[in-house]
Amino acid sequence: MSEQQLELPPPVATAAPAPTLNRYTAALTPRRLLHAIGPGNLSLIGALVVIVAIFGSLNDGYLDPANLAGIGDAVTVFGLLAVVQTVVIICGALDISVGSQAGVASVISAMAFTATSGNAFLGILAAVGIGVVLGLVNGLIIVYGRVNPVIATLATLAAYKGLAQLISGGKAQGFVLDNDLFIFLARGKIIGLPVPVIILAIVALGVHVLLKYTDIGRNIYAIGGNDTAARLSGININKYLIAVFVLAGVVAAIAGIILTARTGSGQPVSGSEGLELKAITAAALGGCALKGGKGTVGGTLLAVVLLGALDNGLNVVGVNTFWQNVAQGSLLVAAVVIQQRRSGERAVGLPT
Repeated sequence: MSEQQLELPPPVATAAPAPTLNRYTAALTPRRLLHAIGPGNLSLIGALVVIVAIFGSLNDGYLDPANLAGIGDAVTVFGLLAVVQTVVIICGALDISVGSQAGVASVISAMAFTATSGNAFLGILAAVGIGVVLGLVNGLIIVYGRVNPVIATLATLAAYKGLAQLISGGKAQGFVLDNDLFIFLARGKIIGLPVPVIILAIVALGVHVLLKYTDIGRNIYAIGGNDTAARLSGININKYLIAVFVLAGVVAAIAGIILTARTGSGQPVSGSEGLELKAITAAALGGCALKGGKGTVGGTLLAVVLLGALDNGLNVVGVNTFWQNVAQGSLLVAAVVIQQRRSGERAVGLPT
């Protein structure tokens, strides 16, 4: 072997690595943006744009800033119920009594306000307290009575409505519009936004953080997705169900307080009747699977705005208000049909 040193081939020039995209730029790619919004939410945004365009063309006042702000203010009460209904549905249950709970809380807040010589804080505290009690009763009936949540809350829907009428004598109670705090809750503004809208945003943000970024939220999704697997993994399902219904009672009480502030008195039925249907419709439209385990607060809020825009548009163009109920029922049916089609489950009574 020759002692001459072997010459190594010259190194092959390689292209410099392409600069990586900034993570914020990458996050704005169409695919990532679509994934973040979600296909279901994208369809809601499209429907909202169509509704605004139609009613805006039919009536110039529809797009007036004051009317748009009015839409936001109008959806606050049922928006709060829809947000907490989202949590209940994700957990695999349903609370049909939230409207009646809001009615009881409205009456209690006004009566406590009057009984304490105009102490608004005690009135609000009493309403929240009754919300905890009513939600706890729902949870205990479902867990320890072993009653289906739909049947249990259908029963308490009637019971709580009767309770509100009994303690109020079937008529509006108190007068709170001479109190600064209730006036602020009804007509005040923060950074140009009505206070009820700010309250809805705070509650929605809190629920969103709870569901997405905490172990509690992940456990709620797990219970709704597969309660057997959740139980075997060590999750105390009974505790979570009771806690979820107590949360529903507290948020329903907040909705009742806003209702009292807005109307100036405690309303046993008139202001809260039908709110449960709107809340369930918004949650279903927003992508909540009625069997549980799926749903987002963002989707529900989009559906709330969509329903508010539709109701307001029908009013602005002079359509009979009874058609609003027809529209809500139709939207609920459409949302459930779409969910069934996407899940791939066979229709009831039809061959596979």
